[in-house]
Parts: sequence; structure tokens; C-alpha cells
Amino acid sequence: MNPPDKRQEAVALAYRDGQAAPQVVAKGRGVLADAIIERAREHGVYVHESPELVALLMQVDLERHIPPQLYVAVAELLAWLYRLEKAAPPNLHDTRHPR
Repeated sequence: MNPPDKRQEAVALAYRDGQAAPQVVAKGRGVLADAIIERAREHGVYVHESPELVALLMQVDLERHIPPQLYVAVAELLAWLYRLEKAAPPNLHDTRHPR
């Protein structure tokens, strides 16, 4: 039996007004995951670490909307981020530095 893959994984979601649900716009493992995370931080996008959620989102094809089974989990995360951004003073949630 092979040991589990320890490489980093990353999934980027996008949600635009009028869409039925967020969609997967980037995903990858290893070096590609590192690049996705770095690019997000360069653009001030919050990077949330949840191996369980990432594992589920890695199963969604690129440019596809997340499945209904993940709506609640993703909605809770987006609501938490919204509250965090509204409560934070400017530049407090600058994600260019590793957490």
C-alpha cells in the first residue's frame, strides 16, 4: 500500500453576481498549488486552509460550479470571510505574508 500523497493541494473559487454557485477556476498539486497560493496572496486574496474542503473541491472539474452538497460549507466560509473583511481595519487582512 502506498503512503498518502503529502504534496500541497490548492483550489481557487470564483463567485460572480448572478451565478448559481461558486465555480472552480484553478486547482493543482505540488508546485502548481504553491503557484496558486502565491498568486492569490499577491492579489490580496484570503487563503483558507482546510484539507477536507480542498480534497472535496479537487474532485470538481475546472470551470464547473461547486456541487449542491458543498453549498453550505462554502457559503459558511464566504460569510465568515465577509464578516472578517468588514470588521478588519485596512491592510489587516493583507495575505501577502505566510500565515
